[in-house]
Amino acid sequence: MQRGANFPTSTVFILILLVIFCPLAIDIYLPAFPVIAEQLNVPLAHIQQTISLFLMAVGLGQLIAGPLADKYGRKPLALTGMLIYGLSACAAAYADTYQQLLAARIFQGLGACATFVCAFAMVRDKFDANKGAQVMSYLNGVICFIPALAPILGAWLTHQFGWRANFAFLTGFACIAGTIMLIFAKETRPSDTIYQGKLFDFSRFIPIISHRVFIFHALISLLAMAIIIAFVSSAPGWMMTHLGLSSKEFTVWFTINAVLSIIASFSAPYFIKRSTRKALLQGLSVLVLSGMLMAALLPFNTPWAFMLPIFVASIGFSLTLGSAVGKALEPFAKQAGTASALIGLMQMSGAGLLVSLSLQLQLAAPLLVLFHILLIVPLLILLLRDKAAELHPV
Repeated sequence: MQRGANFPTSTVFILILLVIFCPLAIDIYLPAFPVIAEQLNVPLAHIQQTISLFLMAVGLGQLIAGPLADKYGRKPLALTGMLIYGLSACAAAYADTYQQLLAARIFQGLGACATFVCAFAMVRDKFDANKGAQVMSYLNGVICFIPALAPILGAWLTHQFGWRANFAFLTGFACIAGTIMLIFAKETRPSDTIYQGKLFDFSRFIPIISHRVFIFHALISLLAMAIIIAFVSSAPGWMMTHLGLSSKEFTVWFTINAVLSIIASFSAPYFIKRSTRKALLQGLSVLVLSGMLMAALLPFNTPWAFMLPIFVASIGFSLTLGSAVGKALEPFAKQAGTASALIGLMQMSGAGLLVSLSLQLQLAAPLLVLFHILLIVPLLILLLRDKAAELHPV
């Protein structure tokens, strides 16, 4: 298949399967947060940390997963990741203490990182920057289905069978997905893929991270992802504990946001196709606008005052992510796995670490999200400067 051609249906399905491992592990157990905290006898903030540390594991694991994908191929690595993911989900289902749950979640993140980096690398294997950005926006739209559906499923599983059923479901999902991957997936690694040095030779990342186009767009991805993680980490406690919403009411608000994200993600390729720079500018501008709206609505202690700016931020994120990731990977066609791993590290571990640190400030959820939106303002200013073409070449 020529790069830039359409994917066959089977490959599209495999890509979708790979990208939903990570968001499914995040969103399915959100409605169970208060129950888990109560049964494990820990503060709710501890359970919130299981998300940020999971994402840090997803990112850090890619330092190894990326080079492995370039050396051994996408399919073997993805299958190994699915196995680790399933075993750790099973361990989480049987966890009796917070420490056991946290350890299982970290290992689950290591499994998810393999599917994450393989999905990114497969897109780069077959598409140029512009088409790759469009495909990633479509995949982001698919990912956005998970926040719409997973909390509903998680709330039902928790109500019917207890919170452990969420992780039992993830175990079964990994088994089914692994079987499909084993039978139907085809290897996409190009024959001229470059793999240099030993597995733990991190000097291979230096030429990538020193590339100004890569680092600028990877940083945008990091800060944009941090906004979403800050929302996901703080929203359950804020809305269900502070604002007194039931798990069903929380799920409704979360689902509305997910539907808007789906619409925005499937609309984003239209803007990206015209100009990745304009799409990126529009996305960052919408994110900043959401921060202004959040600041204006701070006096109102209601669900809509919190969620309305989140709706706007989700639209901005959808426009931003595909443009940023596609442009970051463009210069590295022969090191797609390694470059994908590095941007995944920054996007997941960097964002997860940033949110973990900001959670220590013990800010109310609206202020926490606003704090992270403000961090992205300098990057928008850089993109508006006359010399922006050096950071985002056409």
